[in-house]
Amino acid sequence: MISTTLGRYFFRRYAVTTFWFLTGIFALIFIIDFSELSNRMSQLPRYSVAGALLMTTFRIPMILQQTVPFVALFAGMTALISLNRRYELVVTRAAGISVWQFLQPFVIGAFLFGILTVIALNPIAAWGTKQAEALEAEWGSSSSAGSAISVPWLRQIYGNDDMIIGARSVQDEGKKLVNVTVLHFDPLGTIVSRQDAATAKLEDGYWLLNAVTETRNGQLPRRLATAQLPTHLKPEFVQETLAKADSIQFFDLQRKMEVAKSFGFPTNGMETQFHSMLSLPLLLVAMTLIAASVSLKFSRFNQSRPVILGGILSGFVLYVVTVLVKAFGSSGIVPPFVAAWLPVVVAMALGSTILLHEEDG
Repeated sequence: MISTTLGRYFFRRYAVTTFWFLTGIFALIFIIDFSELSNRMSQLPRYSVAGALLMTTFRIPMILQQTVPFVALFAGMTALISLNRRYELVVTRAAGISVWQFLQPFVIGAFLFGILTVIALNPIAAWGTKQAEALEAEWGSSSSAGSAISVPWLRQIYGNDDMIIGARSVQDEGKKLVNVTVLHFDPLGTIVSRQDAATAKLEDGYWLLNAVTETRNGQLPRRLATAQLPTHLKPEFVQETLAKADSIQFFDLQRKMEVAKSFGFPTNGMETQFHSMLSLPLLLVAMTLIAASVSLKFSRFNQSRPVILGGILSGFVLYVVTVLVKAFGSSGIVPPFVAAWLPVVVAMALGSTILLHEEDG
């Protein structure tokens, strides 16, 4: 069995390598996203460099979360290649420790990295996305390109008033709309009036419109500070109608699924996201096994460049397949449980098979 001291040493090497990869990717994302954000929003009336830096900071956790599988892959490859180059794995093998034993610290590290992503990075990413959207709306942006919630078109009937509510962007999980347009129809389906508002907030039993411009057929537009639209819509209904699964933090997904089911909404997207987050630690373990299968031969067969490229390609293919199958699960083509877990199980089986073939013949 691998000794405790050696196991701690390998685990520390993996953790340090992962930390530096995260730091480097964080810096790279920050520079790229800040540049893109500045180019896109520098013309907004309330834009400022300090605000752009703050918004970039809010947005980074969500982007960083998408890179976690690649971080696990590259960290595993880098740590193992480094140990090979320094002949530390050669000495380890000479001591009678098999690949399955000295890979345990790397596998444990990848699993813990996945758990930290689910319980820490994911909630921070969801919170940061909301803050970034609020800051963007405060600047006066009419673009919803960065919104984690889709542009809404809600139809409601209250008494004899049939209306369609549209907006450019959404805040507060659907309870606040920005740059709102409300179209009112008569029983024959003809537009009788239109209301344009800066914001609309869903209160108890009504929408509260702010900075309203009301236009009716044959009349001059009328400006109002506020206006109320009676509604039967509940906040929970609006949230489930507008919210995207990947914008909901992991600990709220089960409650959101129960609410969505109570309103009769499909929950395929939320279920797929829930199982994807549950399977993330094992996905990182699979990435580590792939990294090991292409890194352990480096010092013995001098195949560094092809082997490293092969590992990167394998990890990329696994990530693409995972995203593709997840999309199938969200659309209901594949059961969510299968969509989230099948790529992980297949990748772990393939990685283990390759290692068995290379090490044990």
